Amino acid sequence: MNRKPRVLEHYFTAHPTSALHERTITTILRGNHVTFSTANSLFSANKIDTGTRILIENVTLQPTWQVLDLGCGYGPVGISLAKAHSDLVLVMSDVNARATKLARKNAIQNHITAEIITSEGFAHIPQEFDTILLNPPQTAGKKVCETLIAQSKEHLVIGGLLQIVARHNKGGAQLEKYMISVFGNAAQVAKQSGYRVYVSQKK
Repeated sequence: MNRKPRVLEHYFTAHPTSALHERTITTILRGNHVTFSTANSLFSANKIDTGTRILIENVTLQPTWQVLDLGCGYGPVGISLAKAHSDLVLVMSDVNARATKLARKNAIQNHITAEIITSEGFAHIPQEFDTILLNPPQTAGKKVCETLIAQSKEHLVIGGLLQIVARHNKGGAQLEKYMISVFGNAAQVAKQSGYRVYVSQKK
């Protein structure tokens, strides 16, 4: 009997075809209770991963900033920040259509407003932002991460911040060096559990 080969789906798969199995996560982020619907073929579907949590708790924000949650997944970063800072203007994007569908659902059930876009990188995102937030998809490869960093600079206002999180000894140090090569600067604003939050400013 010939079996159809199993298709490997990553969280950066654009259109997952596996059967949808939803689940619910409830936690506290940025001082608020939040509830997320998650599913298979998404990043960290069973819990908020450590890097994402560290980024959420250490993001630099100002009132009324235009914020892009790039590679938003099911939405924990953008949604938790918008819940804590209701005056933010939030855009969330991901290449994974299943992720953005659930991000829309999660925005509604957490009572926040956001524009949520399915986009490969910045393909459908023309505007500029005060800050771009990114947990780089290192499983997708170094080139993908570097492309997102380089393109982020083009989509920041002067003085705008790119804020990313990564494990320093597992690719983060190299991403920090690349941020310096693109922006001319990078600062480590948080260190926890092997992760660092790196921030570059567009001059």
